[in-house]
Amino acid sequence: MQVHSDSFQNGKAIPARYALMTLGSPVLPSDNATPHLAWTEVPTTARSFVIACIDTDVPTKPDDVNVEGRTVSAALKRGEFVHWLMANIPEECRELGDGACGEGIVPRGKKDPVGPPGSVQGLNDYTGWFKGDKDMEGHYHGYDGPCPPWNDSIVHHYHFHVYALDVATVPLEKGFSLAELRSAIEGHVVDKAVITGTYSLNPKVKA
Repeated sequence: MQVHSDSFQNGKAIPARYALMTLGSPVLPSDNATPHLAWTEVPTTARSFVIACIDTDVPTKPDDVNVEGRTVSAALKRGEFVHWLMANIPEECRELGDGACGEGIVPRGKKDPVGPPGSVQGLNDYTGWFKGDKDMEGHYHGYDGPCPPWNDSIVHHYHFHVYALDVATVPLEKGFSLAELRSAIEGHVVDKAVITGTYSLNPKVKA
């Protein structure tokens, strides 16, 4: 299976349109649109699809994150940050257009993000990130794009995974987690593909 995007090239920078934040003073809200994705060479045994977008370069210690006069060290251990989870995408769906699954920033999170008929979307990790913020705390369903620390010393990598499953649906409800998704699709993946884009909000770092 192959996945491509008209929104960005594999291994190249993701345009600001598809990010939560863009460069400003230090950052400004961006369009936060879902990127175009299309997948081909699908196995005949595929009955549904799953999409997961994960940043694998998130600092595991927040001490220096977005703190004036400090830099997030490249040597710091990194972890995962979920930006989008969608399951039960019907077998006939092979493409999602630019902005097809939403755009714009919704304080406290999108309640019912748009998706293909029958699909279900999980929570992204802005749910935890904004916890305790009186203006932003909430349940963030669907896609919310890149917003790496503006003082991070490394470029972040955003992996858009597409999985083909041998079942039409998996038993997941709206708001599922990455762990629940991984458990639900175990043993059902007949093929998979990934496209990776990069993003940085640090003007000293080239994405």
